Amino acid sequence: RSICGIITTEVHAMLSIISQLLTAFGLASASGLNAYIPLLIVALTARFTNLLKLNPPFDILTNGWVIGALVVLLAIEIIIDKIPAADTLNDVIQTFVRPTAGAILFAASTNAITDLNPIVAAILGLILAFGVHAAKATARPVVTASTGGLGNAFVSVGEDVVSTSVALVAIVVPVVIGVLLASAVAFIAWRLFFRKRAAVV
Repeated sequence: RSICGIITTEVHAMLSIISQLLTAFGLASASGLNAYIPLLIVALTARFTNLLKLNPPFDILTNGWVIGALVVLLAIEIIIDKIPAADTLNDVIQTFVRPTAGAILFAASTNAITDLNPIVAAILGLILAFGVHAAKATARPVVTASTGGLGNAFVSVGEDVVSTSVALVAIVVPVVIGVLLASAVAFIAWRLFFRKRAAVV
């Protein structure tokens, strides 16, 4: 094999790994808003397209019964999350469900990467999903109090749209997730820099 061929193969392998990691980050983050939307999208994508391949044991998601169960759970989640008070109770329950979904999705998206330990992948997914869920669960009571519960349904619909969009983008165009992550890190760094500078002045 020529040197150019070897380099091309290595670059392709590296880009594939980066792409899978970005997909994993996107899916795990989306599950922090709604556990069942990204799980269902991954299940349907893996079953009916070539965009995503799930290796055992994660290929169980493509089972018809599992997909049916996800549809039912998603329907229940969509209804309950738009009812004031019930949505707060739902967030308490989802404290365990969403991080678990994030762990599964991160591990499932990266299980073709032999260098990434599946336990590490699951932990990363769990942390990402829990972080997003914690922000959602903290903001929801504020919305309830400030709008008398009237804004809950609108916020919930927005969260569902974001979760769906992020999950789809993570699978179809994972590089966008990379841009969003880089932008978020840059924004946080910028805010911290100016806050520290203001404190010194």
